[in-house]
Amino acid sequence: MPPTPAIVPASERATERDLRLDLFRGLALWFIFLDHIPSNAVSWITLRNYGFSDATEIFIFISGFTAAFVYGKAMEERGFVIASARILKRVWQIYVAHIFLFAIYMAEIAYVASSFQNPLYAEEMNILDFLKQPDQTIIQALLLKFKPVNMDVLPLYIVLLMMFPPVVWLLKRLPTLALFASVGLYVATWKFDWNLPAYPNGEWVFNPFAWQLLFVFGAWCAQGGAAQLDRLVRSNVTLFVAAAYLAFAFLIALTWHIPRLGNYVPPWVAELLYPIDKTNLDVLRFAHFLALTAITVRFVPRTWPGLQSVIFRPAIVCGQHSLEIFCLGVFLAFAGHFAMVELSGSIAMQFGISVIGILIMVAIGALISWYKAMEGRRPARSKTPDADLAGGEA
Repeated sequence: MPPTPAIVPASERATERDLRLDLFRGLALWFIFLDHIPSNAVSWITLRNYGFSDATEIFIFISGFTAAFVYGKAMEERGFVIASARILKRVWQIYVAHIFLFAIYMAEIAYVASSFQNPLYAEEMNILDFLKQPDQTIIQALLLKFKPVNMDVLPLYIVLLMMFPPVVWLLKRLPTLALFASVGLYVATWKFDWNLPAYPNGEWVFNPFAWQLLFVFGAWCAQGGAAQLDRLVRSNVTLFVAAAYLAFAFLIALTWHIPRLGNYVPPWVAELLYPIDKTNLDVLRFAHFLALTAITVRFVPRTWPGLQSVIFRPAIVCGQHSLEIFCLGVFLAFAGHFAMVELSGSIAMQFGISVIGILIMVAIGALISWYKAMEGRRPARSKTPDADLAGGEA
């Protein structure tokens, strides 16, 4: 989450890595993996079951925060053109990773569907058009219009990062104006129903014109906004309001799982709340994330000794290599779903698949860290946070 300027001197904040970014990004990767496995009882430990927001908000906010930290520094030192070139280079790298994941993911689903003669896999994962018209579908996939189930985050990030050069330029000069411009775009998106088209029909699951608000807010926090909010975040009034809102969201979430509790929700409250739109980043979701962030920053400072604990090291390692681990998680989630359908859907199987999947993610993250250290590249505990979802440049 955002650094706490009141605790750490400015000179140290500029050089030291905030392990909270890696920790919560790693936990978000685990939660996304668990949530992507249908009917997985272990996913009850994830955020989506206890409030309005989920791991996606954590992911996008941290991506904006770290992107602004790195590319803002590059723009300040080397100018707009060089910094923009670095951002577009990262966009290309993530795009290539997305296409590579798409090819492997399609092959995995198609092989399982044909080998086990179960066409429901293709329908469930939204690849029927790919099997019927592979040529047209591949073109649409290259244009980021066709996205199978669970492959919506990387296209969102690609678009957000493509829009980022003028944003970071404005953040360095008029950060408040940049934030208000982002809010304006968010409001206009809701008013005029803006979104990008999807193939073969519909619109993007994550509307980039709406989700940019969370991304830009993270970037604004990295460029000094966190310091401006420090006193507000640490006030007892904010703590009380945040806790009350989280409790309210939890009670509403209970009605999703225990329908009879919905009888106790007044009709006028339900009319105000629903639908809680994930596609367009509903205000209730954004507020829920802010409440979680305020409490986290209050009780998990940057200097918290637990960040050095071996207990959190696996999540931190995954968070430091987020692009690779995210792609691996998508692949493992379908493999786990397949195992549950074809072998057993028992609680023991669900637990085993979830644990094994996370262990594989941790092992690959540790392997990547070891390989980079052997190559003489930035070690796992380097002093500069990753630039973005891709584990970026520094």
